[in-house]
Amino acid sequence: MAGKQKILIVDDDNNIAELISLYLTKECYETKIVNDGESVLPEMESFAPNLILLDLMLPGMDGYQVCREVRAKYSIPIIMLSAKGEVFDKVLGLELGADDYMEKPFDSKELVARAKAVLRRYKPSANTDEAPKDKYVEYPDLSINLTNYSVVYMGHNVDMPPKELELLYFLASSPNHVFTREQLLDQIWGYEYVGDTRTVDVHIKRLREKIKDHENWKISTIWGIGYKFEVLR
Repeated sequence: MAGKQKILIVDDDNNIAELISLYLTKECYETKIVNDGESVLPEMESFAPNLILLDLMLPGMDGYQVCREVRAKYSIPIIMLSAKGEVFDKVLGLELGADDYMEKPFDSKELVARAKAVLRRYKPSANTDEAPKDKYVEYPDLSINLTNYSVVYMGHNVDMPPKELELLYFLASSPNHVFTREQLLDQIWGYEYVGDTRTVDVHIKRLREKIKDHENWKISTIWGIGYKFEVLR
């Protein structure tokens, strides 16, 4: 039997952290609580979480800096939790590598549902009978493998958070097909995202910083509509 998936809860309000832990434990997740940002990286080695629930307003090292440091070494999903509801704060969190952003106060059941959705999409399929071609696309100088969550670009492995990789794979697996931002939100995030379609724009921006236009293909913006993975030759 596979072990329980682990969730690291980072919040300086222990009452909120304990409540989140209670809901997640009931859903058979293993949880651990830390109350400051400095404790996160050591726990990445000792606890080895599958997901981080990260409050932004932390003493000492804030959630933004924690996200930067985690992203520099790990690609596990991060859900940011914050009382800050401005678009700027959401965009900044997503640009730093968060996979989702929830405003406080939030419904605990919704948080659990989002955690499940992120983990479900991040966890590689355990079905060894599944044809590899269903999870793998390749173009000149670019290969995207959704089975083991890897991207190779110009001969080098590219680290990226799960949502970025899933978005790239989804676009590249349907070349020259135009998707609206709403369609991409629905397909990649898998639930009605509380926010706006700028989430997609932020992830596309991050992809373009890592995956430059190629003479054979590129990620194209269709103004007023959305995006497509365009094959040029």
